[in-house]
Amino acid sequence: MAQDFSSNTFIPPPMLLLHTLFSCFQLISRGLSTSYVNNKQLNNCQQNDTTTIGFVCNGATSCRSYLTFRSTPTYNNPITIAYLLAADASEIARANNISDVSVLPVDTLVVVPVDCSCSGADSRYQHNASYTIKVQGETYFSVANDTYQALTTCQAMEANNPYDFRNLVVNLRLNVPLWCACPTLNQTAAGFKYLLTYLIRLGDSYSYIADAFSGAGADIQGILNANKLSANDIVFYFTPILVPLTKEPTKENINTVSPPPPPPPPTLPSTPSDQSGGSSSKWVFVGVGIGAAKLNNESVEEQPWSVSSEGLRDAIETLTVYKFEDLQKATGSFAEANRINGSVYQGSFKGDVAAVKVMKGDVSREIDVLRQINHSHIIRLSGFCLHQGITYLVYEYAEKGSLSDWLHNNKMQNQDSYNSLSTGILDWKQRVQIAYDIVDALNYLHNFTNPPYIHKNLKSSNILLDGNIRAKVANFGLARSSDSDNSVPVMTRHVVGTYGYMAPEYIDNGLITPKLDVFAFGVVLLELMSGREAIAAKGSNEEGELLSACINEVLEGENVREKLQRFMDPRLRKEYPMELAYSMAQLAKNCVAHDLNSRPTVADGFMVLSKLLSSSLDWDPSEDFQHSRSFGDGR
Repeated sequence: MAQDFSSNTFIPPPMLLLHTLFSCFQLISRGLSTSYVNNKQLNNCQQNDTTTIGFVCNGATSCRSYLTFRSTPTYNNPITIAYLLAADASEIARANNISDVSVLPVDTLVVVPVDCSCSGADSRYQHNASYTIKVQGETYFSVANDTYQALTTCQAMEANNPYDFRNLVVNLRLNVPLWCACPTLNQTAAGFKYLLTYLIRLGDSYSYIADAFSGAGADIQGILNANKLSANDIVFYFTPILVPLTKEPTKENINTVSPPPPPPPPTLPSTPSDQSGGSSSKWVFVGVGIGAAKLNNESVEEQPWSVSSEGLRDAIETLTVYKFEDLQKATGSFAEANRINGSVYQGSFKGDVAAVKVMKGDVSREIDVLRQINHSHIIRLSGFCLHQGITYLVYEYAEKGSLSDWLHNNKMQNQDSYNSLSTGILDWKQRVQIAYDIVDALNYLHNFTNPPYIHKNLKSSNILLDGNIRAKVANFGLARSSDSDNSVPVMTRHVVGTYGYMAPEYIDNGLITPKLDVFAFGVVLLELMSGREAIAAKGSNEEGELLSACINEVLEGENVREKLQRFMDPRLRKEYPMELAYSMAQLAKNCVAHDLNSRPTVADGFMVLSKLLSSSLDWDPSEDFQHSRSFGDGR
């Protein structure tokens, strides 16, 4: 079976989590002072607010301070973290009881000693670092919240740099004011010598934060006083909070217990619609409350997916918002009998059948992409429901299941029966039609959407078939927008996908281009032709062999006709035009070329398949295949 690069190797970048905190139309807070940033860091970067510039200077003009940073695949040892945060690698190593070259597991909490000083006309504490833009498309917002994990804000960065946000280009060096602070006189009198900037995580509470740093003298009241908060105030995860300490924080005096699971949020208020389909209720979204505020008796729902505030507004306006009770009724309380596959259930909504997908974690990409596109060969997202931290996505129903099931689950069965609709066997014309549908969808994504999109996860299990055996591309959870002319290569360290479908340049170097989809499409073409899986199943005679590596051997050398016949799915019973099969094999071979520059574009593939489909539909199965003209000399 194809092997999945699981979430064990994929850590969603912090910015994906950040957007989940914004408020859509109204943010409720109680008595939060300017000392705590609230979630105003997620506002428009040009909308300055005193709380988004930094902590006010109300103590010593300079001091030793501490930041916290979670290790990433890029910044995973004291040297690289020190480089990013303008700190001393040996000091980081000492504070965390490791060597300066120790490689840390991803998401390890790292204490970073820094020098903090009062700076600027507004008299704000900061520790100055610098960052050079690596790739086109990075913004003040992404640098602040993704790269620097909310240790600064885009507003603070704009205030400390002369460059307009529209003029950020590769190799531009930016000033990065990192948030730190020095103890006030009152804190010093209470025995606190240091302030640590801690990043709130989902599930944290005041007591948890205090316990985590209790060995260094932290306590709940000290945290509340430092941030001018009360125990009932609401704070937001992935925002910074000051933790006063009586001792230097070290590996020995920091508790590394995991944070408790987040409390289940209240349910979203019912939104009875009027006759025009509008809603009379206000939508209210807030961050995770770690106090005990009643929020003026307003009932709210934590958002587990991330889009911009404008994007959420558009999603609500363009998609149906389902009540959880409606989903329960439609799926028989998610009965096993209604399970389609995995976490996908069949549901009936007033006689209309739909597929309901249960998802945890970030689903922003899928929602953001699908709500903006409309194509007959791309699965349609009709609505969503948010309930107790879980997202339920409601899609159009593809009643014939996945292409993978048709090609692989009934292998070598029903050889004497040819009716594909009853036996699960696809004939030649259906396979070419499916290939055309897929490339038609990819051509739309690459060339006719604004911005263009790369699917990044194309495979036969993500291609669904409707009642007419027409293909619909699904699962856009990894999709990303791309540069319209692909002039700026994008690279990532978060390589995630399914082995057998991933292009070599993506596996080796994390390079993302539209040719990533072209490679995967070539693999799907080979599956359609051969009926084989992308990688040979364990226990077979070809264990571990990639399907993409087989086609060169088939089409090169002598006896091409015989080799191609052996390669083709035996369930086709040789009932296909050999000349057209050869043409499709050539297209697939070009698509899976090791060198991405040797692969055709999706538009090129679309033109080839248009001709193949037209010829296949005109083909008469009763023709004598043995008299089809030769492929050329030596074949």
